[in-house]
Amino acid sequence: MRKKQLLLFSSFDVRKVFPVSPVATTFLLHRYTKKGFIIRIKRGLYAFSEFLPPDLYVANKLYEPSYISLEFALSYHGVIPETVYEITSVTPKATRRFEAMDKIYSYHRITKRAFTGYSIQRQKGFSFAIADAEKAFVDTSHYRLHSGRKPIARFDKSKINPAKAHKYATLFESPKLISIVKTTLR
Repeated sequence: MRKKQLLLFSSFDVRKVFPVSPVATTFLLHRYTKKGFIIRIKRGLYAFSEFLPPDLYVANKLYEPSYISLEFALSYHGVIPETVYEITSVTPKATRRFEAMDKIYSYHRITKRAFTGYSIQRQKGFSFAIADAEKAFVDTSHYRLHSGRKPIARFDKSKINPAKAHKYATLFESPKLISIVKTTLR
C-alpha cells in the first residue's frame, strides 16, 4: 500500500491491491488497527500510523468533494491574525463535522455554482485544495450572514482584491451578501 502511495485508503483500495474477499479485508483492517499498524481516520478510511499525511490533505480526503475555506483559509493566507485550529472546508454535499487524529474537521454546505475559487497547493509533497483569499473571505461572509453573526472586522484588506471578491459574491445570488462584501472592503 505504501509503495503505491496510498496513505489514506479504504477497504476497496485494499481489495484492489490484494485479491481478498470483502470479509477478509474487514478482518485484516480490524486486526491491523488493533495492533496499531494502521489507524482508523473515520469509518471506512484508514492511514498508516507511522506515516500520517498532513492535516490539509486529510481534510480534502475525509469528505469529498471539498476544499479548505472559511476562517482556516483566511488564517492560512494571513488575512486574519488569529490562528484557527478547526480545519474548515466547504462542500456541495451536506454539512458535516468529523474528529480525526485529534483534530476537528468541519464541512459547510455551499451551493454548487459557488463551489469554485480554489487552487491546488502542496505541503510535504501532498496536494490539497484551498480557497484563495478572496473566496475564503466571501465564503466566511456568507456563513456569518446566514448564522446572524457580524461581518469580519479585523483583517488585512491589502490581501483581498475587491473586484475578485465581488465576482465571487455574485455566485451566491444574494444582494445582501454583495452589499456586505462591498461595504466591508471599502
